[in-house]
Amino acid sequence: MRIHLTQVFVEDQEKALRFYTDTLGFVKKHDVPLGGEARWLTVVSPEAPEGTELLLEPSGHPAVKPYKSALVEDGIPAASFAVDDVQAEYERLRALDVHFTQQPLGMGGVTTAVFDDTCGNLIQIVHSE
Repeated sequence: MRIHLTQVFVEDQEKALRFYTDTLGFVKKHDVPLGGEARWLTVVSPEAPEGTELLLEPSGHPAVKPYKSALVEDGIPAASFAVDDVQAEYERLRALDVHFTQQPLGMGGVTTAVFDDTCGNLIQIVHSE
């Protein structure tokens, strides 16, 4: 069994697509209209184009807003992405004006940092040493 798809809820799919591709470096995989403004919109890592897809899911369901707000208020990331070097990625993203809520922090062989994805989510980057 493997993870095929995971999601983050986003307030604006077009804005999310720009952030996740232009800023983070993911690649658009699927963009299928679902009626209205909603789309089945996924991105993947350019390093694993057939790997796990991240669905940029519209936040329209009534349960999403309180769920996302509670996570952000408690500082809990909605997703975690592996990177080769947290410090280098932190510096790269800071140069692109990405707002971090947690600077790189080493914890027993793991380094993490947390940023705001501009779409209502906190995202963690992590590197295991």
